Amino acid sequence: MIGVIDYKAGNLNSVLKALEKIGVKSFLVQKKEDFSKAQKLVLPGVGSFKDAMTHLEKMELIEPLKEEVLQVKKPILGICLGMQLFLEKGYEGGICNGFGFLEGEVVPFEKTNLKIPHMGWNDLEILKKEPLYQDIPLQNDFYFVHSFYVKCNEKFISAKAQYGDKFVASIQKDNIFGVQFHPEKSQNLGLKLLENFLRF
Repeated sequence: MIGVIDYKAGNLNSVLKALEKIGVKSFLVQKKEDFSKAQKLVLPGVGSFKDAMTHLEKMELIEPLKEEVLQVKKPILGICLGMQLFLEKGYEGGICNGFGFLEGEVVPFEKTNLKIPHMGWNDLEILKKEPLYQDIPLQNDFYFVHSFYVKCNEKFISAKAQYGDKFVASIQKDNIFGVQFHPEKSQNLGLKLLENFLRF
């Protein structure tokens, strides 16, 4: 059973539908007691870093989630803003601390000649095939919508993409996985990536 963390993030329905499409049972995690029912977790997200952390704090989900990820070692996939929240700090909506699962921060695209947000299809430079990118070709396309991007240690980066400069497209550290793009909107390749995470 997959627990999809519900903190009014905006893209819940599309994530739930994608999981249903690949034949996976899922449910919404809305209170700390729900975590025990989940074998794996998905943290979706659309919106600002600070608003997201504020909602999670009001729902008293921050400390239980940290315990599930860091102590229980439950696999978790962060999607878009969900991945960004794994870092120590973000600046969208004001300076705000994240979960701190990885050292680093979330910063805005700065090149003035770029259209912001970065929106649409983009290919990935896959740096680590296992486990998220098994059977995903080097020629690929995934769907992005974001104005901020992750800066972290290179050893945790599993894929990059390019928008002006190269930026972090996905991360992995032990049981922690994150993707800047939206697999639930990336058609068959996105569904394949979700299947790969669920097999981890």
